Amino acid sequence: MIRTETLPSGLSLVTEEMVDARSVAIGFWVGTGSRDEPAPRAGASHFLEHLLFKGSASRTAADIAEAVDEVGGDFNAYTTKEYTSFYIRLLAEDLDLGLDILSDIMWEPALAADDLEAERRVILDEILMHADEPAEEAAELCAAALFPDHPLGREVLGEEETVASLTVGEVREFFSVHYRPGNIVAGVAGHLVHERVAEGLERRVRGEPGGQGPKRTPPGRVVEALRVTRRPTEQAHLVLGCRGFDRHDSRRYAVAVLNHALGGGLSSRLFQEIRERRGLAYSVWSDRMAFDDAGALIVGVGTAPEHVAEVLDVLTDALAVLGEEGVTDRELSIAKGNLRAEMLLSNEDSGARMGRIGASLLLHGEVREVEEVVARVGSVTLDEVRAVAAELAAAPRVLSVVGPFDASDFDAAALGLG
Repeated sequence: MIRTETLPSGLSLVTEEMVDARSVAIGFWVGTGSRDEPAPRAGASHFLEHLLFKGSASRTAADIAEAVDEVGGDFNAYTTKEYTSFYIRLLAEDLDLGLDILSDIMWEPALAADDLEAERRVILDEILMHADEPAEEAAELCAAALFPDHPLGREVLGEEETVASLTVGEVREFFSVHYRPGNIVAGVAGHLVHERVAEGLERRVRGEPGGQGPKRTPPGRVVEALRVTRRPTEQAHLVLGCRGFDRHDSRRYAVAVLNHALGGGLSSRLFQEIRERRGLAYSVWSDRMAFDDAGALIVGVGTAPEHVAEVLDVLTDALAVLGEEGVTDRELSIAKGNLRAEMLLSNEDSGARMGRIGASLLLHGEVREVEEVVARVGSVTLDEVRAVAAELAAAPRVLSVVGPFDASDFDAAALGLG
């Protein structure tokens, strides 16, 4: 049901046929994100995400909006640190319209000066809005501490100074370098015929030929132990992180199990200890960051300022115990069952399947069947989880804080930071 090929233009295509579906989802996955921007142009990828919606050589932004609305479609985009995605989901009978619109904005965007100025104001407001969310700011500070002086540590939105200074010429140059067929994956899922999709995409490819993925420099091993931003907030937002494994590492499945046991679910150690038993926080979570050449495991908590010391004790103790003992048989079973259901349930519609196959081909160079991934998670052993837990517990560790504190309020050495 899943087919991949490289079209004559150099565009990579992956499709998944869903015979009982009434819809089709089409996505273009550009292999360039915020980490691939020169520092003076930080935010260029996100800027382009906005600008491509402002119209093409043959359609205005209003034309596009009306065409998508008329068929009840869903049309959107997002930018990450390593790629940018544009997608549309509509009825299968409207496949050609979806291919037309996405191809128009991908190959012949207007990139007009007036549009750039309008979107500049929108993005600057978005940056300010982002700064008003202390939990998000703490997570970004943690990334900056984990990858100091490296693009992976920068915010996807860019900085106010760089967004304010980007010119039309710079944006167009960035587009001409990165938005070429050789750096783009087209993912399509739903009620479709692969050959028709391939022919339709190839016929619509225009613009600069060739292209390839950006060359990247991995981050160094040094981390910044502590980053604190004083804010008069009612809660203190903490994010504790340690360097981990990149997305190509075969141990990523064991890390997924470990993450769930640590703070990824309602039964996790941190949720049960911090929220259920001690009532120290409403929100506590853990997550994995997996990039092309680096990774991390992070834990976040929002708590009252007077509870910060106790919460940090719980976090550091939990990491230490996991490093020494790993997880229990019961935790292993719960994590495997949860991850299996999550993968299966997340592939119930064409949009989710398009997202999975498009991202897989772009980021891993292949697309595995869901059943194969489920089987790999199911084969994770206690010893594998214990080994990755021990390595993560010993890895360089950082802490970011947003709240009514200064850096002098924290003892980096006592917390095992750095």
